[in-house]
Amino acid sequence: MDQRSTTDLLYIAAFFLGGIGFAIGPFIIATLLSPRGTRNISQKTNQLIECGIAPIGDAWIRYGAIYYLYALIFLAFDVDVLFLFPVAMAYNKVASLGIGDFVEVVLFVGILSLALVYAWNKGVFEWKRKNYNRQ
Repeated sequence: MDQRSTTDLLYIAAFFLGGIGFAIGPFIIATLLSPRGTRNISQKTNQLIECGIAPIGDAWIRYGAIYYLYALIFLAFDVDVLFLFPVAMAYNKVASLGIGDFVEVVLFVGILSLALVYAWNKGVFEWKRKNYNRQ
């Protein structure tokens, strides 16, 4: 093996071990810092979510699908904006881009705008509170 391939293998091993450290490290730290032994554990620590406040009502309540649609639209636009950053950097660095490239970006943003208009017409962004009469 030559010097370059040995260095490449060392880089690969270092990144692999670093990734394993980031993946397993939090579990090791939590195990080392978590309480052990036979301590008196209160009822609050046996709850699913320990926030210091006693839960009110049942955990199995119905959420409207509108919350999920809102979150999905947010994720879609968030990812699409991430795709626009490299395009903006390419436009900034290369001055010889033609009109075809500009049309592609306008088409991409136009499709995003159509998705936004569609969601708006379907009422995804309206937060109507429902009143349930509980007895």
